[in-house]
Amino acid sequence: MIDVGMAKSRVRGRRRGGRYAVVFLLLLALLGAVSAASAAPPPGTRPTTTTASSAGPAVAADPATARWGDRRLDEVAFLATHNAFTNYEDSRWSSVNQTESVRAQLDHGVRGLSLDTHWYERSTWLCVISFGSDCYPSDVYLCHGDCKAFAGATYALPRQSFHGTLRTVVDFLAAHPQEVVTVFLEDYVSADQLRQSLDRVGGLSGLLFRPEEWGVGQHGWPKVADLVTAGKRLLIFSDRSDREHLGVMYDKSWTVSNYWSLGDLGHDLACVSRWSDVPLDRQEPGFRRLFTMSHHRNVPTVLTAALDNGAKLRDRIAERCRPAAGGRGPNFVSVDFHRVSDGSGHTPASVVAELNASPSR
Repeated sequence: MIDVGMAKSRVRGRRRGGRYAVVFLLLLALLGAVSAASAAPPPGTRPTTTTASSAGPAVAADPATARWGDRRLDEVAFLATHNAFTNYEDSRWSSVNQTESVRAQLDHGVRGLSLDTHWYERSTWLCVISFGSDCYPSDVYLCHGDCKAFAGATYALPRQSFHGTLRTVVDFLAAHPQEVVTVFLEDYVSADQLRQSLDRVGGLSGLLFRPEEWGVGQHGWPKVADLVTAGKRLLIFSDRSDREHLGVMYDKSWTVSNYWSLGDLGHDLACVSRWSDVPLDRQEPGFRRLFTMSHHRNVPTVLTAALDNGAKLRDRIAERCRPAAGGRGPNFVSVDFHRVSDGSGHTPASVVAELNASPSR
């Protein structure tokens, strides 16, 4: 027969053993958590570079540093597009400077966009004669001249709002957290009109780089990796000086720039300053101005871009623009039809890549 008291005693012993096992496992877990916490870096410190095993290379723990290294903003070159908004995909232009939409340009490596901002006052007359296809509210739009003059030439339908294009840029940056984009404005609107457009783009204000907050005038441009880590990945320049309080930099204060045109025949290769009082080799006591280089003709065509965008661009930088700028290469290389080249093996993108690989930035 089974001794009932003995059986109960065994059950109680098993229960106590199970409790001891649970307590033991909990103690192990707590010890592991304390060890992990002591090994973690203090809050707010940048991750350091960790070294792989002897069989593999070192691996950068910080993605921004892995992408950009230690280069400052003035030590990096970016591909830019002239009149980025005049293209066949975003609207119905009769003459264009680019073939792809603004988003496609960004997807294909463009990091600088030149845009023309104009104020359009709502027109009932245009709405009527267009049979309802041109019924747009008053707003800041991207036009190439008068926003009411010639559809397809000075503006295009559907009309391209400035805030809509900035929305495209912000969405791209959200999808590519290691990238930096710069917008250059040929600006024909008031500061208040521009502010209203900027305020309509959710997430934009947090991305804006403001040089005064980083002490650029006294200490120079920050490292690109630091901009990425801080989330300040959108720079906006304007040719108007009264909007820096909006986070829009006055280009004449922060950049040097060559005269934009190669001429009708593409023979004007001299690199002369866009501003007579700001030479390309201008020296500042606290920082080095960003160098924006334009390389396009008066009238854009695919055929002329094919002649200009390869070896000619590369040679002009080396032989004309670098010497004129005091021995430095451009930070932004702006072209028409950025994916078109002369078949020499050099393209605008490869020229920019070569500039970034050069030790004499």
